[in-house]
Amino acid sequence: MTDAQTDTAQTDTAPASVDSPFLTVLVRLLRAEDSHGAWERRSDAELLADYIVTREDRRLIPLIGDPDPDTLWRVEKFYGAVGLRIEQLTGQVASPMMKMHHEGFGRVVLLAGRLVVLSRHLRDVHRYGYDSLAKLEEAGETAAQEAATLIRRFPEVADA
Repeated sequence: MTDAQTDTAQTDTAPASVDSPFLTVLVRLLRAEDSHGAWERRSDAELLADYIVTREDRRLIPLIGDPDPDTLWRVEKFYGAVGLRIEQLTGQVASPMMKMHHEGFGRVVLLAGRLVVLSRHLRDVHRYGYDSLAKLEEAGETAAQEAATLIRRFPEVADA
C-alpha cells in the first residue's frame, strides 16, 4: 500500500466529530423529533448509528426490497438537515420535497424560493446508509455547500 493509499484508508475510517457542522444539525433535527424523551439518554453517536451501513452490512441486504418506514424517515431527516445547513450558510430557507415509490426509488429536491438547489434521484433506498460518520458528514456538508453556491450564484431566483 502506498503512502497515499494509507492516508486515504485512514481518512475513510477516521470517525467524524459529532460536533462537525452537518452532524450537529442532523442530531438537533433528530432530537427535535423525540417528543416523548425516548432518546434523551442516547448519545449523539448512538443517534447517528442507524445511518452507518458498512459495505459488509450492505452485502447482507437483498438487492431488491422495499424500504421500511424507519429507513424512509432517516432519508427524510438527512435531507431536512441538508436544508437546515443551507439555511445556516445562506440565510435562505431550503425546503426538501421527496417522492418515493414503495419499492425504494424516487427523487428528492430542495427548493430555495423558486430555485432548485438540490435534485437527487434515489434508488435502492432499502440499502441506504454511509460507511462511516465521516462519509455521512461529507455527503451532507458537500450537498449543503453545493446548494449554497447555487443560491449565491442566483440570489434573485432564491429570493423569489
